[in-house]
Amino acid sequence: MCGRPLHATPFSLVAVTATDVAEQPAVADETRDRPARAPWTIRRVALLLAPGLIYLGVREIGLVVLAWMSAETHFPIGDALTSWDGQWYLGIAAGGYDTVPLNLGDAFGQRSAETPLAFFPGYPKLINYLAAPFGGGPGAQMFFAFAITVVAGVFCAYGLSRIGRNVSDGSYRVGFVLVALFSVAPMSIVLSMTYSEALFCALAAWALVGVLERKWIMAGLACAAAGLVRPTSMALVLAICVAALVAVIKRRDGWRPWMCGLIAPAGMLTYLAWVGVRTGDALGYFKLQQRGWESQFDGGLATWRFMVDSLTHPLSVLEGVTIVVILAAFVLLVIGFRMRLPWPLMLYGIGVLLMDVGSNGMMASKARLLLPAFVLLIPIAVALANRRTSTMVLTLSGLTVVTSWFGAYAVTVWSYAI
Repeated sequence: MCGRPLHATPFSLVAVTATDVAEQPAVADETRDRPARAPWTIRRVALLLAPGLIYLGVREIGLVVLAWMSAETHFPIGDALTSWDGQWYLGIAAGGYDTVPLNLGDAFGQRSAETPLAFFPGYPKLINYLAAPFGGGPGAQMFFAFAITVVAGVFCAYGLSRIGRNVSDGSYRVGFVLVALFSVAPMSIVLSMTYSEALFCALAAWALVGVLERKWIMAGLACAAAGLVRPTSMALVLAICVAALVAVIKRRDGWRPWMCGLIAPAGMLTYLAWVGVRTGDALGYFKLQQRGWESQFDGGLATWRFMVDSLTHPLSVLEGVTIVVILAAFVLLVIGFRMRLPWPLMLYGIGVLLMDVGSNGMMASKARLLLPAFVLLIPIAVALANRRTSTMVLTLSGLTVVTSWFGAYAVTVWSYAI
């Protein structure tokens, strides 16, 4: 899109690594009688760098398109990357929940002392801790807000690559394509914003890697940390705890699944309990969400009404894409079951999907809230990985252009919260 030939796109690394590199025979071990470190061959370096380079390459294209849209719409790119929830996180990072700027309000433009508690503390507190040694000023906080987002996104890419190798029919190639698909998801623009999605997705990905590889302590710790970042952690806690329970029942891995089950919900329960104390109500967090954002579980009734209303009236771009994303998620869920993907992944995907589609609230946020359901992309990753390299690269390149524009549209043209 910038005048470069196709082989210079980020996906060329997927093609080269997965076909010309990953399929090469492993280097023969010349020291079988004694343990030795694997040599730093081109193959090893390529496999090591590929997930991060794919992710960063795609996100860079997204930023280039955003810069173009920003110039066309005269909407400052800095404001776009820190808009909506980004302002809340930066406000909390600056001085805690009690000193958030008064100009920030809920979905109805209202504000109370409890309104900031709707945002989990993991991301803004991490910004605050990292910025403090550098004076803690707005510049330092802004720098670390973006730094956390970028680094977390890269860590998430490596976690997704591992997941792609651990599923049925998985391989390095599947893992790389999964990273690319996550990077080009319809609302992946938030992975470059001062939002908490990148941090949560990184922790969720590695928690699921821990379950798949039976590294229970890692799974529990990652899940506990994710529980301090986003309410979507409820789906992750469910998947991790059920997987630990099954391991306990089958008497696998000794005490580790027990410890995982105890650790995994700690972060989420701690924050919900703290909000309960602050509000004087054990269900304070959920009532706060209901009052400020009309967010409550209704079994999908509000989402259904939104889809019917949107399809029977003039349709905006964002509403149309949101409907397509929701329908595609259900189709991919069915395909995932038919592929017999690992059940912990499917349970997590179901949890994220039900929390999103089954709740009332900001309908324009539905596509963004499905971003953590990255496991639903596995069927597409497997299908693309089995295609010719040229088909795979062209498909992913086309998706990059389209979704980069859509993300830029969402933060520069769309007038409502995402």
